Amino acid sequence: MRVIAGKAKGHSLKWPKGPHIRPTSDLVRGAIFSALESLAVEWTCTLDLYAGTGALGIEALSRGAEEVDFVEQNPRCCSVIKENLKHSGLAERAKVYRLEARKALRTLKKRYSLIFLDPPYSDQSGQTILGDVASSSLVGRQTTIVLEHSQKLRLEAVYGKFQITKSLSHGDTCVSIYQLAGGED
Repeated sequence: MRVIAGKAKGHSLKWPKGPHIRPTSDLVRGAIFSALESLAVEWTCTLDLYAGTGALGIEALSRGAEEVDFVEQNPRCCSVIKENLKHSGLAERAKVYRLEARKALRTLKKRYSLIFLDPPYSDQSGQTILGDVASSSLVGRQTTIVLEHSQKLRLEAVYGKFQITKSLSHGDTCVSIYQLAGGED
């Protein structure tokens, strides 16, 4: 696993081994960022919720994000994220929070331009957390929400004021991209 593009292109990313750790593959990450570019999405201030290895947030930093907040409750994963940030030279624009995702929604105070959600496939809480994020104070008019999930998870087309604008599928991995419907605030 490596950083695909930008300042840290080619840097290897580590990940903790374990049955519940499923890093986003290079292929899927590349497809996500191609889709975001085609939608003219900004990722200046990014939140990587359920960060795991931090691969999505690190890719955003490498491609020009001004700041990324990583939220992960697993202490081993938090250590790996910090190591990956240091190794790729991107640590100065990142913060790593060891928090449960729902607690992070209540704790963090920024508005993000891009929010990545990658809950464990076995969790099946993608719908709930997507709805919680869409109605939280972390979103604004320019926010894009990206949910990585299993094909088995059935999602609604609309959560709060956010509607699906693009879907991707690679094997069992699906990616759903949500943006504010009709320019509402």
